[in-house]
Amino acid sequence: MPDRVYRNLGMELVRVTEAAALSAARFMGKGDKEGGDRAAVDAMRSVLKSVPMNGVVIIGEGEKDEAPMLYNGEKVGSGQAPEVDVAVDPVEGTRLFAYGRPNSIAVIAVAPRFAMWEPGPSLYMDKIVVGREARDAIDIRLSATDNLHRIGEALRRSVSDITVFVLDKPRHQGLIAEIRKAGARVSLQTDGDVMGALMAAVPETGIDVLMGIGGTPEGVISAAAVKALGGGMQGRRTPQKDYELEALKAINNTDIDRVLELDDMIRSKDAFFAATGITDGPFLEGVHFDCQGGVTTQSIVIRALSGSIRFIRGVHQLNPEHVFGNVDIDQAVRIAVN
Repeated sequence: MPDRVYRNLGMELVRVTEAAALSAARFMGKGDKEGGDRAAVDAMRSVLKSVPMNGVVIIGEGEKDEAPMLYNGEKVGSGQAPEVDVAVDPVEGTRLFAYGRPNSIAVIAVAPRFAMWEPGPSLYMDKIVVGREARDAIDIRLSATDNLHRIGEALRRSVSDITVFVLDKPRHQGLIAEIRKAGARVSLQTDGDVMGALMAAVPETGIDVLMGIGGTPEGVISAAAVKALGGGMQGRRTPQKDYELEALKAINNTDIDRVLELDDMIRSKDAFFAATGITDGPFLEGVHFDCQGGVTTQSIVIRALSGSIRFIRGVHQLNPEHVFGNVDIDQAVRIAVN
C-alpha cells in the first residue's frame, strides 16, 4: 500500500464513522434499534461515496437480497485507487444503543483488496484477544485457566489482577465459572465484542483479555484493530445453530475447527480501523448535544503500518435537525462531517 496514497485514508474513515454516529444518536435510548441502525447505514453509505478508494464491502449488513445498502459485495468509495476490502458495522451494539447503555460505536475497517478474510456462512466465532505484551502467550486450544496463567506470566501479574471481558450470554456460563475459579475478574457485557476486543488490545483500559463466542463478522473487524495495535488474537468458528453448521459443512475443504490467527483474518501488514462512540463508555465518549446546538464526537483511528493511534474529538457546529432529517440526507451528512 503506497504510503503517499494511504496516509490520509484513516482521517477519511473517521468522517464515515462520525457521520454514522451523528445520524444514529438522535435515536439513542428510544428503544428503536432498527431506526437508529437505518439512519447510521444511510449516513455511512453517503459519506463513503466521497472517500478516495475503490472499495468492496466484505462484511456489511448482509447479503444483497436482505440488505439494500452496504450489503456484502457492494462497491463503495469514489472509484479511484487504491483497491480495498471494507468491513463496516454502522451501529455495533444496537441493543446497547437502543436502551442508552455504554459502548455502542460506529465502526469501519479497511485493508488492501483480497487481504480480508471472508466469513461466508460462519456467524459465530470463539475468540481470545490480548494486548501486545501477551500476544505470544495465548492459545485458544487450551483452557481458559491455562490461558489466564500464561497471560499473567506475560504481564508479570497475578491472575487475580486480570480482568476478562465476556459477553453475558447463556452459552458462557461455564466459561464465566472457570474464569472466576481461576481467580480472575469478569467484566460482563450484554453486547459489543468489537469494543471488548479494542479495550483488550489497548493498554490501561481496565480490560486485559477478551474471551468467548461472539459474531464472526465482528471478529474480522476486531482483527483489523488488534493487528493495527500490535496485539494478539485467535479465533475459531463455533457454529451455534444447526443451519450454520450445515452451511459450513457444505463448503468444500472447510476446516471448521481451524485456528485463525491475525494473519489469516487480515493478510496484510497494513490495515486501518476507525470507530466513533455513539453512547458513552469508559473508552470512547458518545455523541453529546449542547444547548447551543453544537454536537461533539470522540473517535479513534488506528493504522497498522505505522502503529499510529489517534483519538479525535470532533466539534460539529450545526443544527441537528438539518443533519438528522430525512430530507436530502446526502447533503446533510456532508455538511455534518466537513
